[in-house]
Amino acid sequence: MTSPSTTSAPGTPVAAGDRRRWFALAIVMTAAFMDLVDVTIVNIAIPSIQRDAGASFSQIQWITAGYSLAFAAGLVTGGRLGDIHGRKRIFLIGITGFTVASALCGFAANPEMLVASRILQGGMAALMVPQVLSIVHATFPAHERGKVFGLFGMIVGLGAVSGPLLGALLTEWNIFGLEWRPIFLINLPVGIAGIILGRKFISESKAPRALKLDLVGVVLVTAGLLMLLYPLTRGRELSWPTWGYAMMAGSLVVFGALIAYEKRKAAKDGSPLVELSLFKVKSFAAGIAVQTVFGITLGIFFLVWTLYMQVGLGWSALRAGLTGVPFSIAVSAAAGISVQKLVPRFGRKVLQTGAVAMAAGVLIYIWEAGRYGADIAPWQMALPLVVMGIGMGLIVAPLTDAVLSEVPQEHAGSASGLINTVQQMGTALGLGLVSVVFFGVIDEHVRPERIPAEFVDGFQNALWWVAGVLAVIFLVMFALPAKPKQHVEGGATDATVPEKEPALT
Repeated sequence: MTSPSTTSAPGTPVAAGDRRRWFALAIVMTAAFMDLVDVTIVNIAIPSIQRDAGASFSQIQWITAGYSLAFAAGLVTGGRLGDIHGRKRIFLIGITGFTVASALCGFAANPEMLVASRILQGGMAALMVPQVLSIVHATFPAHERGKVFGLFGMIVGLGAVSGPLLGALLTEWNIFGLEWRPIFLINLPVGIAGIILGRKFISESKAPRALKLDLVGVVLVTAGLLMLLYPLTRGRELSWPTWGYAMMAGSLVVFGALIAYEKRKAAKDGSPLVELSLFKVKSFAAGIAVQTVFGITLGIFFLVWTLYMQVGLGWSALRAGLTGVPFSIAVSAAAGISVQKLVPRFGRKVLQTGAVAMAAGVLIYIWEAGRYGADIAPWQMALPLVVMGIGMGLIVAPLTDAVLSEVPQEHAGSASGLINTVQQMGTALGLGLVSVVFFGVIDEHVRPERIPAEFVDGFQNALWWVAGVLAVIFLVMFALPAKPKQHVEGGATDATVPEKEPALT
């Protein structure tokens, strides 16, 4: 049994009785959960931040979108740094920086400092998060990954929807008179524990061949993403200037230059930042497309949902947070059974059923919002939220498994970085579209007594867009393999996962 603090040598077999890999899994999953919660926890505290810190709408938008921008821009680089310098090392650097940035957010003296700290937090998450799937991919043998990715799907579901509830409780309790600040400070004990335990239990792993950091690729990826996402984030605030459209069009040119450069880089020294050969794997290419569009759905829904309840309906943070509990339970339950029980038998039909279920829940929500208006009660929202939660749970866990199922382990860092990057790109695109699909419907100079009706209309309009995006997801899913090759009737096999880098203990 090798020491978990050292790099396992090539050829080291998996120690079947080594329970420390499960401790390592718990640590990296906790870090992933911390990141997922931080993405959603801010939304529920927006009214408190506005009141206490005097933040403008523009600053609030940057507090939420700045994190996603920094996260998306750095994820591919973070994955490659883990491949080069060691996934454990980069993970520990990332979680340390994330913890420090959380402290800066919690003690921010003004909205400008909070925005800057959130951007730093997103950058540190970009180092930490890609290592999670890479460490799982390198630590667990192929026949165990189905179970692990099922757990990961449950964590994704819990993180996405428990953030608002946790944020609501911390904000309502007003601990030590700190208002919204504990939503960030809660990361400190979790992060410190992750650093200490991670050093002890996580095994080091790297790509089996020497790689170089592609600095030109880093610049092109970062520039392309910022040129695309910055105008979307600030477009409504600046009345959609011409230069914004020019920047978004220019981002396509930059991405084209990136592809051309990466092809030359791969031929020259085999160390491109974006491993384009991954897109020759059908399951990966199709999964990436689904992941991107799914991110748009999440970006639109969660922010609009929070604003609808707290600002439009005038609910407290706690009431809004508790309303999401049925959704959280449904996501977790569906994610838990999807990979282990359903996907091996029904393949991509499970994911497509998830898209249909989410769309059905959205349509029920649209009907209820119109039927009950401002008088709608939390219990009346339970049905659409449960249906949507089941649909989301059927998607999140199998999708991760499908995207990575045939990826060689030496490209695990690049692949996981791309998975997270495209989802964050989709989320940021969704956040940008909120300006059009939600605020574009609401009269900026609406009288106070008209606010509930205006927000109900905006909510319904945004949900129609979400339903349309889910229809696109359903169609794109036909490009996924009918049944993942690593699954056979009765269980998973490791036949299709190339063990070019042995699993580590």
